[in-house]
Amino acid sequence: MPLTRGLVICLSVLLLCLAGQALAADKVLVVFSYEEDFPWDVEIREGIEATFKGQAELHYYYMDTKVNLATGAQKAAGAFALYQALQPAGVIAADDNAQAMFVVPYLRDKVETPVIFCGVNAAPERYGYPSRNVTGILERFHLEETIAFSRQFSPQIKTFAFLIKQGPVAELIQKQLAADAGNLSAELVAFHPVSRSAEALAVAAGLRGKADLLLIESLQGVVDDRGRTIPEKRLVAQVVDVFAGPTAATNAYTVRYGALNAVIKSGREQGSVAAQMLRKAMQGTPVAELPVTRNYQGKRMLNLGSMQKLGISPPAMALRGAELVFTEKSN
Repeated sequence: MPLTRGLVICLSVLLLCLAGQALAADKVLVVFSYEEDFPWDVEIREGIEATFKGQAELHYYYMDTKVNLATGAQKAAGAFALYQALQPAGVIAADDNAQAMFVVPYLRDKVETPVIFCGVNAAPERYGYPSRNVTGILERFHLEETIAFSRQFSPQIKTFAFLIKQGPVAELIQKQLAADAGNLSAELVAFHPVSRSAEALAVAAGLRGKADLLLIESLQGVVDDRGRTIPEKRLVAQVVDVFAGPTAATNAYTVRYGALNAVIKSGREQGSVAAQMLRKAMQGTPVAELPVTRNYQGKRMLNLGSMQKLGISPPAMALRGAELVFTEKSN
């Protein structure tokens, strides 16, 4: 007996509802390398939640390795204990420390659960990716785009230096910079990983007159001489003041903290793409059919307060399409 059009529509709606309920029942474990309030992780989480839209039971675990790298292995063991308790249908692991400390020793090729990485700076081969159950999205800087944007304000820029919190990620980024050197319109003259605030400020002061542009990557976890963590917002503002020249960044929050400009990479893009890939895997797409990808979205940002301090008057074309912000007050 042929189905009526109305009955077909009703059955289709019922099947969609059932599919949505099935996905909603699935647990997803998201393991972050860093801290819950770290702006990059906040962005990734927003991208994940906007993609799943409540159609999965999301569980979050933070390894806190920006602030306390020494406890990373212990935190990774805790992440695996949570994985065993939850038995999730899928896992998202954000940034490099979560790969090295959690995914590789506990999950890669050891379980059937699909694992999607995001925010990875290293070459995927470093972790044996892609593997039978692991794929994901790499994090790459829009570095040349940022330098070119900076030169729209300061055409004299021919050299730049890089300031970053000391740690495993700094080593990965240094390798990425070396690989990209031939494609950059400015020369890298110094790369400085720092662990203490006094060191960061001394480096910034010492670079005056030696580098035309200071590129500031994450300084989360830098401590003072007593070992107390310095709020990144405060430290970035201090570095910008001490350098007293054009500064640039790769993250939106660093521009809001005082850096002059950036073509930013998006944590939301990382989280959204990872969630899309995981959703496909959870619905039956083999991980082997989900190739490793990278970020492509870039957005120009300009800090008007920093621009005014430097006495810069940019051409109108440089402002077109850029997000304009002022420096947030530090704590």
